[in-house]
Amino acid sequence: MELLLVLTVLLLAHAVAYLAWTSLARRRQSRCYLLDYVCHKPSDDRKVNTEVAGEVVQRNSRLGISEYRFLLRVITRSGIGEETYCPVNILEQREDTPTHQDSVDEMDAFLDATIAALFAKSGFEPRDVDVLVVNVSMFSPAPSLAARIVHRYGMREDVAAYNLSGMGCSAGLVSLDLARNALRTRRNATALVVSTESIAPNWYSGIDKSMMLANCLFRSGGSAVLLTNDPALRGRAKMELSCLVRSNIAANDDAHLCAQQREDEEGRVGITLSKNLPKAAVRAFSVNLRTLAPLILPMGELARFTVQLMWKKLLPLGSKQQSKGGPKINFKTGVDHFCLHPGGTAVIEAVKRSLGLDDGDVEAARMTLHRWGNTSASSLWYVLSYMEAKGRLRRGDRVLMVTFGSGFKCNSCMWEVKGDMTDKGAWADCIADYPPESTANPYMDKYGWLNDVEGDTLIF
Repeated sequence: MELLLVLTVLLLAHAVAYLAWTSLARRRQSRCYLLDYVCHKPSDDRKVNTEVAGEVVQRNSRLGISEYRFLLRVITRSGIGEETYCPVNILEQREDTPTHQDSVDEMDAFLDATIAALFAKSGFEPRDVDVLVVNVSMFSPAPSLAARIVHRYGMREDVAAYNLSGMGCSAGLVSLDLARNALRTRRNATALVVSTESIAPNWYSGIDKSMMLANCLFRSGGSAVLLTNDPALRGRAKMELSCLVRSNIAANDDAHLCAQQREDEEGRVGITLSKNLPKAAVRAFSVNLRTLAPLILPMGELARFTVQLMWKKLLPLGSKQQSKGGPKINFKTGVDHFCLHPGGTAVIEAVKRSLGLDDGDVEAARMTLHRWGNTSASSLWYVLSYMEAKGRLRRGDRVLMVTFGSGFKCNSCMWEVKGDMTDKGAWADCIADYPPESTANPYMDKYGWLNDVEGDTLIF
């Protein structure tokens, strides 16, 4: 009897130890570390300054004075400066007649520079990559861009390659989530996440004002990110992923239609950006925060908010306290840096108000929009690079990434800084000039006279 009892205790102890070990192994397996990343800086001959932008606009003979005035207002209020980049075919005055090769050349210029730079910077080789995730929303050739990268860099035959399209600006964190989940099925593996956008074949040359907005906001850019779940590489990691939350409100008609690709009345294809977009962003963000807040905020802040919310509900209707609005969560109690998607000035301001942030909290997003424009899914990495180039990221800091995209989607994630982050990256040659004393747009000085022109036609 005693022997049976001893054996039972030993078996239970063994079972508990095994469960503890497997639980720890599972947690280690689910960890995701950021080893390094690179943001693409196109060549200087592709810059879009005031003169280049003005020439592109003036080439569109379909525009009347009303459309010119509209474009002038949008450009001057966009928050975008004169240092952004565009594809070669636009500079060569072929935006109305793009070819498939233009799209391929645009992708190759990015792939050749950025992925090679990441391997050189990190010390990893293409054959070290176990998982490859590529996202380009507006260009989906066959073979896929993921296959193009595998071929170009001679990756292993067993690399797990994924290619995402049509996911919009939020695809960067969708790809991160996919890469993290793929790493969970592999021990001590490495993932490469590549994000960019195809601008060359997607210039809109019609006169629908809601579709002309995209021309003013989207610019060339991209990023390559190296991730791992190997605990042996933790000491080399820049950051560790704490949590990632994805929200999709596409079931709502207004949200679903606020950013979509379609034809105008003349059959010209473009991207519609409606006035409902900032409202959809706030709504999707609110849905996302319901899940995100308990994951990133300290218990004290959640308890304070809960007590204030309950107290407000107990107050009689019509009281002075009731009329002041509901209690606000202080997200700065759980977040040190806010890495917001620089989709446009209106979106940045809407998120700033929703989170109760100040100008310093959104500086990185505003400066990224000014310097690089909206580079779609890669934009967040330019924002993070700005923070790193400024020397603001310290070990133990918590960085919240928030991005939005067509669908309509809001995705967010929290990183914890683990290692040295002092690389100036794509900002190296200009970070000392940021933030500038003024981000006033020079387009008004050159083209402001358009507001004084009468009539429906304009001759240059």
